[in-house]
Amino acid sequence: MEKDIYIHVDKLVRNYSKLSVCRDEIIKAYELLKECYSSGNKLIVCGNGGSAADSEHIVGELMKSFMLSRRMSEDRASHYKSVDSEMGSVLAEHLQGALPAIALTAQTALSTAYMNDCVPALVFAQQVYGYGQVGDCFLGISTSGNSQNVLYAAVAAKAQELSLIGLTGSKQNKLELLCDVCIHVPETETYKIQELHLPVYHCLCMMLEDFFFKA
Repeated sequence: MEKDIYIHVDKLVRNYSKLSVCRDEIIKAYELLKECYSSGNKLIVCGNGGSAADSEHIVGELMKSFMLSRRMSEDRASHYKSVDSEMGSVLAEHLQGALPAIALTAQTALSTAYMNDCVPALVFAQQVYGYGQVGDCFLGISTSGNSQNVLYAAVAAKAQELSLIGLTGSKQNKLELLCDVCIHVPETETYKIQELHLPVYHCLCMMLEDFFFKA
């Protein structure tokens, strides 16, 4: 099974040869995420600018079908139908298996209130403090690896015993010092780093989907 899943990494490296230097770190990040989800925990993601959009993109791939069908099990479908036969049938037919994930960038009312009333750089850390549980996984996306609000969130995540993954550019940075795994894509310019982040996290999402939902 794991060999089949690693095919996704091999395909990634064939399509983006420069990402071959990240292969081991991508596999380690997958293993952390697999352990997180196998234990019934969740992923917490954050980043700024384009990385904020990436955070929400990742959540979208994990919380619904990506490449595979994720139909509800018959047992769960029967339970839904027992609550309400008509609406339960619709829900059983259309709801899709989810890997729980939260993008800290998407909480507009909370974020703006916190940044107005408190310390703006702690906006992600506040959410980690509120959402984070032992066994969860934190993914910090930062092209520089030195984004202050992501670093504060990472410190909060480490203090609350979450596993930590960083997704950065090639330069050494502060985020990597806090992470269990840091994926350094081999670019230094912001837009080029972002262009490589997308295939990396798509690969991770495909690997997780295969493990948890492939028949």
